[in-house]
Amino acid sequence: MSDKLHKTAITPSTHTAPPAKFSHGVRKGNILQVAGQVGFLPATPGHSPTPAGPTLREQTVQTLANVKAILEEGGASWEDVVMLRVYLTDVEHFAELNEIYNEYFADLKEAPSARTTVYVGLPAGLLIEIDALAVLG
Repeated sequence: MSDKLHKTAITPSTHTAPPAKFSHGVRKGNILQVAGQVGFLPATPGHSPTPAGPTLREQTVQTLANVKAILEEGGASWEDVVMLRVYLTDVEHFAELNEIYNEYFADLKEAPSARTTVYVGLPAGLLIEIDALAVLG
């Protein structure tokens, strides 16, 4: 098999090991898929994951930082992202999410496509999950 097609699992040092047999991110060739990330603070050895805070803003900013850490570990940046999928637990958070999203990506040359879904199945206290698909040029 060609080295370009080798599949590589990605777990940055800021992330805890996944609780099951999956990876935070996977790169194969020029494709990088970031698994759903939530607003947990960077990992502290010996401690359970801790949400960045109770607010949508705190969790969204941390979630984006967690996605970015995986992108960078896999050799990508936000400019390489072609699709973001956002999952919210409350439809009332759409307007605030759009405000945070626009602030965060204000300097991005080309915005990725995005899809937002209201999904109530996140663990208690978590308000948002984001996954990303990047194609490296």
